[in-house]
Amino acid sequence: MMRLDAPLRVATIVSMQLELSATPRRRSRARSERARRARTTRELMRRLVRDARLLCTPFALRYRKLEAERSGVTSRYGVCFSDGTIKIRLYHATTGRPLKYSSLIDTLCHELAHLRHFNHGPGFQELYERLLAYARREGIYRPGPAPGSRAAAPPRHRQTPPFARGTGQLTLFGKDDGALSRRFAGRSLRECSGLREPGS
Repeated sequence: MMRLDAPLRVATIVSMQLELSATPRRRSRARSERARRARTTRELMRRLVRDARLLCTPFALRYRKLEAERSGVTSRYGVCFSDGTIKIRLYHATTGRPLKYSSLIDTLCHELAHLRHFNHGPGFQELYERLLAYARREGIYRPGPAPGSRAAAPPRHRQTPPFARGTGQLTLFGKDDGALSRRFAGRSLRECSGLREPGS
């Protein structure tokens, strides 16, 4: 007499055998994925170190160490420590794909500017913009779509929003006969609202 749970046992044994045979493949796939990511990290860091040297020389900037940010850090793109160590996140926080190289260069310029100005004040902003402009002139910084990705197609029929037609947002609230537009043309919002600057 055959027991009723015999087919269940056979199915369980077969599924366990399939699971065991798939485990080495999964391990192998994970190993090759880690190896590929390590190669990508080495290549990106090699390029970043080379470009950091090119950016630092004309601005007389010196960093102590440039390294990849730990994989678990997702709250920032880069950080510059007071000892001159710079860490840059290389991978997207949710997809795990490498960030566009232009994004990495933008972050690198930001962190290099912190070597001289450890804040986000006007001096920092000016140096950061100069670093980006230099990187663009040298062909290091090329913002735009990632190579191989499809750029967003322009809309087929571009309709002008109502507030952009004519003389500006004044037409958003009804038909503008031009009197209001002429009255406030060239004035700031503060002037139009009747507010005065302090001390005037």
